[in-house]
Amino acid sequence: MTAKGRLYGVGVGPGDPELLTLKALRLLRAAPVIAYQSATDKESIARGIVSQYLTGEQIEVAYHLPRALEPEQAKDIYDQEIAPIAAHLAAGRDVVVLCEGDPFFYGSFMYVFTRLSEQYQTEVVPGVSSLMACPVSLGVPFTYYNDILTVLPAPLPAEELTTQLLTTDAAAIMKLGRHFTKVRDILHKLGLASRALYIERATMTQQRIVPLDEVDPAEVPYFAMIVIPTKNRL
Repeated sequence: MTAKGRLYGVGVGPGDPELLTLKALRLLRAAPVIAYQSATDKESIARGIVSQYLTGEQIEVAYHLPRALEPEQAKDIYDQEIAPIAAHLAAGRDVVVLCEGDPFFYGSFMYVFTRLSEQYQTEVVPGVSSLMACPVSLGVPFTYYNDILTVLPAPLPAEELTTQLLTTDAAAIMKLGRHFTKVRDILHKLGLASRALYIERATMTQQRIVPLDEVDPAEVPYFAMIVIPTKNRL
């Protein structure tokens, strides 16, 4: 009987290939199978980050987890998309699943983990997340001492975003995309726009830092963040 393969969820960081951890690099080079999330009409961002480290002899599996689906609608699609990963594991091959940022911080690997981790031995390797990379790229301290930091997904309703922003010292607003205008308007309403800093594709070669009111809402990517650093200074 063939022994089952081992599943690895590997965080590859926010974009700069040098932010890959040593453990991630070791596993990446050793794995016979590399899997990664990719949009159907675009190259995988995660694969692009680590492309220089691939051996050229590994089996590659691309899968697509469409965003903006209701949970019940997404379930069957996600089950189908990860089936090739399960097949390699069942055949005894270890699989490294790449994930931008950190696998368990809004990472796409979570959908693989919840479906396969009970059947196959699984290890998750943390990665540098955009939450850490964006303030550094912007050159601003995020929090001091006992400041409260709140991480907010931009798709939340305006009322929820407003409530959360009123009760925190610092905030990171992620997954901006088509929700940028809503978020920008809330920040102006709350008097936070002057502290808000916009960055997209942090640490990547395409990184852009743009003043909030000069951002074109039609051009905001999914990998964009608004950072509101603490007003406290120690």
